[in-house]
Amino acid sequence: MLTYLGLDIGTSGVKAVLIDGEGQALGEASAPLTVSRPRPGFSEQDPAHWWEAVLRAVDTLKERHPDSVSAIRGIGLSGQMHGATLLDKNNQVIRPAILWNDVRAATECKEMEQALPTLRQIAGNIAMPGFTAPKILWVKKHEPENYAKIAKVLLPKDYVRFLLTGTYVSDMSDAAGTLWLDVEYRGWSDDLLAVTGLTTEHMPALVEGSEPSGHLSGELCRRWGIAETPVVAGGGGDNAASACGIGAVEPGTGFVSLGTSGVLFVSNDKFRPNTEGAVHAFCHAIPKTWHQMGVFLSATDSLNWFSKLVGQDAAGVTRAVAENFSGPGEEIFLPYLSGERTPHNNANARGSFVGLSHLSDARTMGQAVMEGVAFAVRDCQRVLTDAGTQIDTLIAVGGGSKSDLWLEMIATNLGMAIAVPEDGDFGGAFGAARLGLIAATGADPKAVCSTPKIEKTIDPRADLVSAYDETYARYRALYAGIEEARAL
Repeated sequence: MLTYLGLDIGTSGVKAVLIDGEGQALGEASAPLTVSRPRPGFSEQDPAHWWEAVLRAVDTLKERHPDSVSAIRGIGLSGQMHGATLLDKNNQVIRPAILWNDVRAATECKEMEQALPTLRQIAGNIAMPGFTAPKILWVKKHEPENYAKIAKVLLPKDYVRFLLTGTYVSDMSDAAGTLWLDVEYRGWSDDLLAVTGLTTEHMPALVEGSEPSGHLSGELCRRWGIAETPVVAGGGGDNAASACGIGAVEPGTGFVSLGTSGVLFVSNDKFRPNTEGAVHAFCHAIPKTWHQMGVFLSATDSLNWFSKLVGQDAAGVTRAVAENFSGPGEEIFLPYLSGERTPHNNANARGSFVGLSHLSDARTMGQAVMEGVAFAVRDCQRVLTDAGTQIDTLIAVGGGSKSDLWLEMIATNLGMAIAVPEDGDFGGAFGAARLGLIAATGADPKAVCSTPKIEKTIDPRADLVSAYDETYARYRALYAGIEEARAL
């Protein structure tokens, strides 16, 4: 039986998933990672730690499933996007990688857009501090000695690929998040690169996520007892790879992810940017396909913060809300604890409770937190619709999707049903394993990246639509007023 390995280089850990030729999971292993925050707004990791975690995870899989690991024929990669991993001419890491949630480069974003007025048209996205290119301008300005050493810039999973294969390669979906890619034409843009003083010589080669990017080194084949040299697929950024795992590859198919951050993702048959609404318009991990995302930075993170504040666990808060729920409450929560991307593109935005009274307590405020996240998803839907996108089907993923009430709030606000898959991990590592299978076998990507079995469907509450419309209008009006007040 031939097998296929998916590796996901996350922010908090590396995950390895092994599947068979039918796409059934055979085993998984993980290894933790930590984030360094040397200054407020900074977020960094040592790339060596990614590699150590990859070795630990695959070593563990080998111990548990030696025969299945021996039969690996394809490997796919997924990972946190946007991270700037800088290599010198000797392939040595120059400085710690600057991560996706690092906001130090806000000034550099403005400088990029001023230097190239057509930036948004080419990149299909607003310059945001999380993207890779502004980070390089920051290094140029604040660490000129490190900037002068740059020979290659790699994304996190692509640095791991280099150590796996010896090749400098990225895939279209991850590259789209650098702000150097011409997203519509799926190639590096000389004009975008020039703004940061770089050229295509500093960039990896590009392949589609389902195409081969190289082969596993002989040394690693021997370490893991792999009989025949596996091909390594291009892979994908974490959300595009997750979409391959959940089956969101046909136009109009999407998912809502309630993880630490929140994502409303939809697959597209063509490039559809909406930079005014801070929509992410990226290439998908499979050929001739694009995707859009609305991204907000504090989904379950908001609930976890509130739960800690009131001395309860998150599950207890959601249970208490569900037991007494009868419709939207008086309290409103703006979930901007870490700033916001969609639709405000404001790293300095902050969260707020509004409408508190003597009757407000942990239950009513917990409900407001859940509703605030639901409204953030609705904000994402609104700006995706403004870009001409229709979402036909939606699947729920992430830890927050375990709450039926939370999904019902979101379904009611979006005006569409949300499907919940049967238990299983359909995240980035699983999607990456599917891409590894496609690269090794030449199978049709859309046939392999199928939808999992659905356990249940959460429908909108027709009796609450009007009440939520009114509360959402209040929610939308609050942002401008609160930001005005903060500016005084």
